[in-house]
Amino acid sequence: MRLLFITATRIGDAVLSTGILGQLIAATPGLRVTVACGPAAANLFAAVPGLERVIVLDKKRYGLHWLELWRQTVGTKWHLVVDLRGSATAWFLRAWGRRILRGSGRGLPRVERLAQVLGVSPPPMPRVWLRPQDHARALQLVPPGPPVVALGPTANWQGKVWAAERFVALFDALTGAGGPLPGARAAVLGGPGATERAMADPVLRALPARRVIDLVGRIELLEAAACLQRSALFVGNDSGLMHLSAAAGIPTLCLVGPSPPEEYAPVGRYAAFARTHKPMRELVGGPGYDWRTTGSLMDSLPVADAEAAARALLLRAAASRSPREVAE
Repeated sequence: MRLLFITATRIGDAVLSTGILGQLIAATPGLRVTVACGPAAANLFAAVPGLERVIVLDKKRYGLHWLELWRQTVGTKWHLVVDLRGSATAWFLRAWGRRILRGSGRGLPRVERLAQVLGVSPPPMPRVWLRPQDHARALQLVPPGPPVVALGPTANWQGKVWAAERFVALFDALTGAGGPLPGARAAVLGGPGATERAMADPVLRALPARRVIDLVGRIELLEAAACLQRSALFVGNDSGLMHLSAAAGIPTLCLVGPSPPEEYAPVGRYAAFARTHKPMRELVGGPGYDWRTTGSLMDSLPVADAEAAARALLLRAAASRSPREVAE
């Protein structure tokens, strides 16, 4: 049986779709999987069980990327086509079954909206599949030693970015004397490119150099997930990296302001968010707001709130772990 799974361009949305992909794989032994997604998310699916191929959808004018996808898939008879992009592609392929996401689903958690495509409830949680080489690479980059606090100071637009000095103050509070992770190292993560580097550099420069692991732009998604699994806590802006952290199963705190947590809060066994005092509608509804040019909208989230949320999350995670997990 063959599955064509058409999922997102953005990393965060692609991560959130892994729950229903995992559900389909578990329900159909021997399923052969083809994933179609955007370039940024392609590596996320490299270790999917039963994977035959990943088709990278490079966006083209006039929707011609959908024609290219059809050309690459029309010769196969599919057991099921799942289209989370709501395109018309599935209707022009030979398939026993089709599941197509319709409508925006505003106000619903994204994972619930995706689960409706398969008619399952509760929604299956996002997950990540890793290869031995991902764990080996993570062991090189994050060697044994003091615990690690992973920091994600970047985002896909400036409005979501919490100030660098606040990340540093939070790290100091969590890892100093009296903090829950005294003496911990900082692993700073971000994507490739000059923009991500520019967002991360102020944090990297302000942290104690002997305790910093700079992973910005140096690793692929699955390697990042493996590094995150070697961390005690992730704190970061609303981003694809944040969703990857939650799917990887570590305590994940999302710092959120100009985006709806009711839809895109982190989803995982140990996940929480701290939000700005100003509501989203006020942040994005102000005079002169333009997501392309407006600066950070995260100023009304104080360090004290993020610290309290991080401490509570760590306590909750410690209380719910099994004795075996604690020993490991």
